[in-house]
Amino acid sequence: MSQIAWLGPQDPFPNPLLEADPDPSVPGLIAVSEHIYPGQLARAYQQGIFPWYSDNQPILWWSPDPRMVLKPQEFKCSDSLRKIIRSFCQDSQSQIVVDDDFGAVIRSCATSSRKDQDGTWITHEIIDAYTALHEQGNAHSIAVIEDGQLTGGLYCVSFGGMVFGESMFSHKTNASKIALAALSAWCLSLDIRMIDCQQETAHLLSLGAAPIPRQAFLEQLQISINQTNIEQSWTFNKTILLHWL
Repeated sequence: MSQIAWLGPQDPFPNPLLEADPDPSVPGLIAVSEHIYPGQLARAYQQGIFPWYSDNQPILWWSPDPRMVLKPQEFKCSDSLRKIIRSFCQDSQSQIVVDDDFGAVIRSCATSSRKDQDGTWITHEIIDAYTALHEQGNAHSIAVIEDGQLTGGLYCVSFGGMVFGESMFSHKTNASKIALAALSAWCLSLDIRMIDCQQETAHLLSLGAAPIPRQAFLEQLQISINQTNIEQSWTFNKTILLHWL
């Protein structure tokens, strides 16, 4: 019988360091719950756990091994992307906007098709839960605006000196790469060591992300979330992209 815990509203998560892979047939699955209960999402992230499921499933909570991460200094800014960034920075009608319309960004992520995964895991419950986290100051959106239109972006979660990338979208080629380049440059400016990317995809590999052992990720996570000396001012604009030029 599976040893995966079903969590109620007040139940704590199993510690992934101590109770990794409770059911070896489903590696990385830590716990299951009927809903995302108030406060549960914040607790999960601070233990290196995230939700990922489909509409017809209960809430599945994961802590995979290995863990995909992007070290900001290893972001791959190719010559072609650098050229795109230079043009973007020179265009007075192009902007990077942080936290202006979180709802628009997460809904765009939910409805965008992609090769590596479909968008159906961003359910209405997910949107509501991350919007609540945004209102608490722990989820953020980075929007790429061109000629007054939202062309791409991403949303992420942050605690202390730890950033967890969630999902990206592009309505225009390379717009999500511009958003990730901006986030990586901002992280570098604050000495944030790691952006969690959760699971491996070819797209993330092409941008410099790489898998690391779960234990190494969880150990760095505990160091990062306790970095209270980092002032995370989520007010940067496209000038942060000048780092890559």
